[in-house]
Amino acid sequence: MQLSQYISDLLFRYECVTLPNFGAFLSHPISARINEATSDFYPPQKQLSFNAQLRSNDGLLASYISDLENISFEVATSKIEQQISQLKSRLEKGDTVEFKHIGELTSSEEGKLLFVPSNNLNYMTESFGLASFVSPSVERQAHKAVVQKLEETGAIALAPRRRKSALYMRYAAIAVLALGLSGSIGSNLYLSKIEQQNSIAIDNANASLDTKIQEATFVIDNPLPAVMVNLKKQSGDFHIVAGAFRVKENSIKKLHQLKALGYSSARLIGVNRYGLHQVVYESFETRKDAEKALFKVRKAQDRAAWLLIKAIP
Repeated sequence: MQLSQYISDLLFRYECVTLPNFGAFLSHPISARINEATSDFYPPQKQLSFNAQLRSNDGLLASYISDLENISFEVATSKIEQQISQLKSRLEKGDTVEFKHIGELTSSEEGKLLFVPSNNLNYMTESFGLASFVSPSVERQAHKAVVQKLEETGAIALAPRRRKSALYMRYAAIAVLALGLSGSIGSNLYLSKIEQQNSIAIDNANASLDTKIQEATFVIDNPLPAVMVNLKKQSGDFHIVAGAFRVKENSIKKLHQLKALGYSSARLIGVNRYGLHQVVYESFETRKDAEKALFKVRKAQDRAAWLLIKAIP
């Protein structure tokens, strides 16, 4: 049983996934942030943590496994208990237990569980396609250089024969003006740089996504046989996504390929907010039906397929 995969699937939709008599993986959203020391910009995401005190069985994980593997709730619960027993045994031996795309658990000398979250997957679906990036710092012009430039262009004319107090007042005015100009120039350059870096980061993420999808789609040495998933309807808010493409022609090619593999209900559902043309295996009226179909698609056809919850006009 792929326990890590099931937990990962649930973390996209729930803030708490409990392993009975073991602990719970938690996720909570955090806003976009900047590391001022390294100039790194991070998109909004969900931060993962582990709480060993939350051990009560809420039935969420067992119900999910029961539906996907078409087994009873009791059998699913028993399989989870076996997995947890193995995890405890490994931790007692001093091993590090890795939960793929989630993080690593180790046991301290005092017997406490220590969790190190993985950062290679963003569980906030609203931030899909966004990646972190580094923006170089923007240096502001020195105030003295600004004053000198204003004097050279004649924008400011100093009066050497005025009294010393008047001269001080004039320099004070120049300093205030220079501060305002440098702040405005630096601010505009900084905001412009942020917009430019954001645009570059999104384009790079989309380009990388397109490349990976297209390589996985159109370079097939041993194509799998057609798999029917008992798809019936072409409506609903739960969609199994096969790919998202920057170029519309590529999304049409993907659609034709799915049709050829037997996915007769495959369709295009329009362009998302990142400008990508989305192709889906099928849309469903209920989450339960969609998750069952997603499990079959991932097992037989494409591990990268994922569930999108969105109302299509």
